[in-house]
Amino acid sequence: MRKVLITIAYNGRGYHGYQLQEDLPTIALMLNNAVNSAFGFECNVTGCSRTDAGVHALGFCAGIEPKSRDNEITVPVEKIPIAINIKLPPDISVLSAKEVNVDFHPRYDAIKKEYVYKIHASRIKNPFYDGLALEYGREISDTGVEKMNEAASYFVGTHHFDAFMSQGSSIDDTERTVYSAKVERNGDLVEFTVSANGFLYNMVRIMVGTLLQVERGKIPPNSIPGIIESKNRENAGFTAKPDGLYLKKIVYNS
Repeated sequence: MRKVLITIAYNGRGYHGYQLQEDLPTIALMLNNAVNSAFGFECNVTGCSRTDAGVHALGFCAGIEPKSRDNEITVPVEKIPIAINIKLPPDISVLSAKEVNVDFHPRYDAIKKEYVYKIHASRIKNPFYDGLALEYGREISDTGVEKMNEAASYFVGTHHFDAFMSQGSSIDDTERTVYSAKVERNGDLVEFTVSANGFLYNMVRIMVGTLLQVERGKIPPNSIPGIIESKNRENAGFTAKPDGLYLKKIVYNS
């Protein structure tokens, strides 16, 4: 039985996240319907991660395999993106496809995930960033970017990120390893890019809210280690809106 891994991009503005939810439009619902229609039989479609309502993706991965052993994916792998895209709405697109081992799992076999958060740092809103970047409503100076980048550097390493997890989350194991975290200017956008072996619920959005508090001078950059060590959500910044958050890529061993 063939198993296929697809990489997709999507604009999450009109969806309640990736995961299937009863009576709500989600990325998984659209993808499942498109895959089943493209192949002519029901498939198991397994995503690499959950994403919140309004969150986007540049390189989300999902595994596809027939539900029944009586069925087989016969479409050539190089034609799978086109076959599925015909069935998808314009705000979701399959970028590529490849065959993987039948025991491959798109979530549990991931060794690194990378997110980027986009902040439109201007007093004048841009209609083309509507829902696609955080409209900050003010400019961020080069000094502000430097302060945010200094603060972001303290995220790197293996820590318990309780202070950067949404209150009420039921997760007990809060230890994560952050491999890189940086803040850069890209035109009128200020972008926070972070990679780790995994993320807690709202972790990136709380990181961003904290970095913006640093930019405003309400939190010193060198206070981040203390906030992490406190394991207290109240010591970190606010939870930034989902608008600017993108799952950038998933890295696997092979």
